[in-house]
Amino acid sequence: MPGIDECLLEAMRLPGARGAALVDWTSGLALGVVGESPGGDQETAAVEAAELARLAAEQHAFAPDTGADAEDGRTGGSRHDDGIDPPVEDLIISNRDSYHVLRFVRTPFDSSVCLHLWLARSEGNLALARIRLGEMAGRLVLG
Repeated sequence: MPGIDECLLEAMRLPGARGAALVDWTSGLALGVVGESPGGDQETAAVEAAELARLAAEQHAFAPDTGADAEDGRTGGSRHDDGIDPPVEDLIISNRDSYHVLRFVRTPFDSSVCLHLWLARSEGNLALARIRLGEMAGRLVLG
């Protein structure tokens, strides 16, 4: 199972990948980065990605409609025997020349990390990137 560095390098092999990071969305800390960063500053990009992820995670409107949330009193996710579901699968932000995909990572412990992929719009394939990021998030080993 790949660790952070292997996962980020795999993300960079996606067509159009410009940069990738693993971000703790509660603190804004980049746990790993590779490639370019939007605006040229990796720390700022991580903080801004974390703000977007945290905003989506804390909104009731984006939580799964399963009824399990009311049972365990949590906002934006449901508890399972093997861990915590992230509140959303991913966020996609598009602009004139690129996509930003933030994929929440599910772990067996109460994790708050997401993969952030910066993808060139002219060369990238958004559908492929979402599929592959989901696969990478499922295999990622943290610790």
